[in-house]
Amino acid sequence: MDLKFGPEDNAFREEVRAFLKEKLPESISKKVAQGVGCSRDEIMYWHKTLYEKGWVAPNWPKEHGGPGWSVTQKYIYDEESNLAAAPRLIMFGITMCGPVLMKFGTEEQKKKYLPKILSGEHIWCQGYSEPGAGSDLASLKTKAELDGDEFVVNGQKIWTTAAHHANKIFCLVRTSNEGKKQEGISFLLMDMDTPGLTVRPLITIEGLHEVNEVFFDNVRVPKENLVGEINKGWTIAKYLLGHERMSGGALGMQKRLLKELKQIAANEVKDGAPLSQDPEFARKIADIEIQLQTLEIQLLRLLAAVSADREMGFESSMIKIRRTEITQRLSELKMEAVGNYAQPFEMKALREGWNEEPIGPEYANALAAHYFNDRKHSIFAGSNEIQHNIIAKRMLGL
Repeated sequence: MDLKFGPEDNAFREEVRAFLKEKLPESISKKVAQGVGCSRDEIMYWHKTLYEKGWVAPNWPKEHGGPGWSVTQKYIYDEESNLAAAPRLIMFGITMCGPVLMKFGTEEQKKKYLPKILSGEHIWCQGYSEPGAGSDLASLKTKAELDGDEFVVNGQKIWTTAAHHANKIFCLVRTSNEGKKQEGISFLLMDMDTPGLTVRPLITIEGLHEVNEVFFDNVRVPKENLVGEINKGWTIAKYLLGHERMSGGALGMQKRLLKELKQIAANEVKDGAPLSQDPEFARKIADIEIQLQTLEIQLLRLLAAVSADREMGFESSMIKIRRTEITQRLSELKMEAVGNYAQPFEMKALREGWNEEPIGPEYANALAAHYFNDRKHSIFAGSNEIQHNIIAKRMLGL
């Protein structure tokens, strides 16, 4: 198997780099690199820019408005976007709801929703996790009862990313209590402005507003918003989670974090010499770089298999585990490198207009934000412990 990129792939990489250099505002990429979080307007500006270029949905086929890229092109685009610190779009419609509708939706649903996902008119969030139903998603209790031509939904979702930005939500709801807990689950589409639907913010430990609670109090949803068959939503959920665990595709963000770590180690001083020359810290950098290179080879092999029309299996769980572990390790090493300067953390210091004297070097300002935020990576999309169980079951038969 040849895992090298060919001349056409390299030419495409240069095209992506030129586009990012021309179109990506420095003010936005700086926010992304610092971990401050972009505003909705900034995210939608970038969405519009990509939409005009035809690049807003890299994983969509041409017949639905995507660029029709190969697996390799999607990988290259994702890597270069992350290396350039481009803002991540609100991707739930593009990478999750859209593919679900293409596979399970009716023709009417495809015509109604897919074009507006592309244009950004519809911004989606994901109603999966609940109190008591996170990685054990089949334990969800949000209930939808059929009343004539409508479902009446009652319950709660939690950790709902971007619900405060979204105008649509796709939800897993319980429509029956018969049989195994994986049965009796259905997949519903809802408008966020439906009466009885309430969003409440959850501010995470680093001070950012990314996630929310969503409450459903007799929310009435048209029966036509059911995707697939009633009580068969678990099949859709598994399909979607496979895409979520592979989301992010390439390792551009991790490569950018590694580059930043090396720059910090070159600037920090230990015993009169750059920290990068300290044998123990140099070993730690080398170790994480080798892990990253090994993961990239594994990921490229998987993408080669997917391009040959082989379905993703437990491999997506393997990728998810290693990517999150490496991401967390990189943030830990950056914190270790700057020592005490990583401890003081004031979110307002990362905002425009802050004029206080910095406590340490500028690159130390956001390290605590990255470190705390990165704790979530091994939990969302199915915790790493659950992924280990999936691998053991499917690969080893345990």
